Parts: sequence; C-alpha cells; structure tokens
Amino acid sequence: MEFHKNLTALFLISRPIGCSMIGMISGISHVTFAVSDLDRSLHFYSAVVGLQPLVRWKEGAYLSAGDLWVSLILDKAAGEATNNSSYTHAAFAVPPEQFTALRDRLVAHDAEEWQPNSSPGESFYFLDPDGHKLEIHARTLADRLAWLRENPKPGLKWLA
Repeated sequence: MEFHKNLTALFLISRPIGCSMIGMISGISHVTFAVSDLDRSLHFYSAVVGLQPLVRWKEGAYLSAGDLWVSLILDKAAGEATNNSSYTHAAFAVPPEQFTALRDRLVAHDAEEWQPNSSPGESFYFLDPDGHKLEIHARTLADRLAWLRENPKPGLKWLA
C-alpha cells in the first residue's frame, strides 16, 4: 500500500503542468503531411496558408503554426493515398479579425473547398495541393463548448 501512495505522489509531482491524472499528454506536438512535391507544398503552407518556414532538407521541411510544428515529408505517392471520404482533417487557428483575409487568399490561390461550413463560427474547409483536408477556424474550444451548452446535440454528455 505504501508503494502505491509513493508512486501516486511521484506521478503528481513529476507530471508536466496542465497534464491530467488520466494521462501524460499535454497537447499536440506536431502534424505531419506526406507531400508529393516538396517545393509546391512548402510554398503553399508558407506563402498561402501563412505558416512560418523553419528548415528544409532534401526530403522534408518544418514550419511553425504558433506552438505547433508542421512537418512536410516527401512521398511521391502522397496525392494518391489521400482519403477524401472521411471528415478527418487538421484545423489551424486564425484570429477572427484575420479570417476573411486568409480565406480570400486561399481562394485566390485556388484552394479547393471540400465542404461548406455548417458549424458555429467562421470556418473554411480546403484541400492542400496533395488533397489533405484542412480548415482555418476563427473560434476557440471555449467558444465551441459555450455554443454546445446553448445548443446541445442529441445524446450530449459532459465528461469534464
């Protein structure tokens, strides 16, 4: 019994700030996209989407999106392997006052919209040059949770 108390105490002391007792995950570290043309994708994610390029090598590149890093890895079959039948996608946070300008820039660069926005808040759903599903979103998780309190979905259960 004493061993378990000490182990629990050690866990509580050593866990990163913000981690729950449930697990040691403190956030998302990075997102990796397999790309078929590194130059084209690096241009798209930096000049069009607005991520900060950090480093590039023969078969990859890293860019930053705030505290998140985005990895582009060269894979000639990337465009063929993208599954466009699911809702799985990555969403980038955009300050509300910059949303329209970024959406307009994406449209001007022929970013294909893969679905219209039907969720609360400003969102634009678009494809990257290899068909990866992306979104720019101008609201926060707190905004979404507040909306759910006012508009509960069928079967909604609050877990925290």
